[in-house]
Amino acid sequence: MTDLTQLQQQAETELAASQDDAALEAWRIKYISRKGLIPAAVKQIGALPPEERAAYGQAVNRLKQGVQAAFEVRQQAVKEASLQAELTAEGIDVTLPGRRPQLGRLHPISRTLRQIYDIFGSMGFQIYTARDVETDETNFQLLNFPKGHPAREMQDTFHTTVPDVLLRTHTSPGQIHAMRDYHPEPIRVILPGKCYRYEQVTARSEMMFYQVEGLAVGHSITFADLKGTLHAFANQLFGEGRQLRFRCSHFPFTEPSAEVDIDCILCGGKGCRVCKYSGWLEILGCGMVHPTVLRNGGYDPDIYSGYAFGMGPERISMLLHGIDDIRYFYANDARFLPQFA
Repeated sequence: MTDLTQLQQQAETELAASQDDAALEAWRIKYISRKGLIPAAVKQIGALPPEERAAYGQAVNRLKQGVQAAFEVRQQAVKEASLQAELTAEGIDVTLPGRRPQLGRLHPISRTLRQIYDIFGSMGFQIYTARDVETDETNFQLLNFPKGHPAREMQDTFHTTVPDVLLRTHTSPGQIHAMRDYHPEPIRVILPGKCYRYEQVTARSEMMFYQVEGLAVGHSITFADLKGTLHAFANQLFGEGRQLRFRCSHFPFTEPSAEVDIDCILCGGKGCRVCKYSGWLEILGCGMVHPTVLRNGGYDPDIYSGYAFGMGPERISMLLHGIDDIRYFYANDARFLPQFA
């Protein structure tokens, strides 16, 4: 029995010292393989006196079972330690469940732009993409803004180091490009894109903003066509039953010109903080294309006529969602953007 106790202590000590698979395999071969020390101890039962065999057999079986169980526990511990060391070295635990990627959402301005595209697309307007960088001629002169015209002072301009090359201050230069591309065919297009003005950033203005320009040129187009188009647009975007108000205004590239208001979508025209208690909300500017602009685009104003309008999607979004600060759109604040899922 003393020999079995010593064998058990020896096996347990060497097992605890085994730190890797190679050491464990060497221990297994020495102690519990077919030719190991413990199977050899089992075979000694036949050489013992009959009266000692039962007690010895029970003791050697307990030794065999205990050592086998200890080996399996140690084997699992070494395996886990090896895996942990490998993962620590790699820095990635491939056994962990994966993290689902967070799905992106459309920016509120993109959502508003798509709504505008859908509405005007249903009325037969095509999207015409114009460039962000223009010349002084296309941005101003061909739109009836001659050099020195006081209306230029309203559009603080980013000029480049190249003479007479600038970032467009409005999407209206696209009117000239579209007319020259489509001439002499009739036109019905919208021109969305970014505009740039060197202005102080406030709750109501940004140095970069979007506009959507609209242009229709053809035979016998009148102001009534313009009013009908804008009325249909307002009712589809803001809901049926909207009332429109046209106020006289002035834009060098349209004549006559007007600012367009809708009855406040929040108070129904009764007056509230959003509409400054007037009952009306300004949404866009418009007018009949000036004869000079038509001529610069290649159309004879004695034969053709047209209308144009321009709106800011940021302002439309602010009205639709009750947002009171334009800077929220481009601050990339995660508390703001997920509201528009």
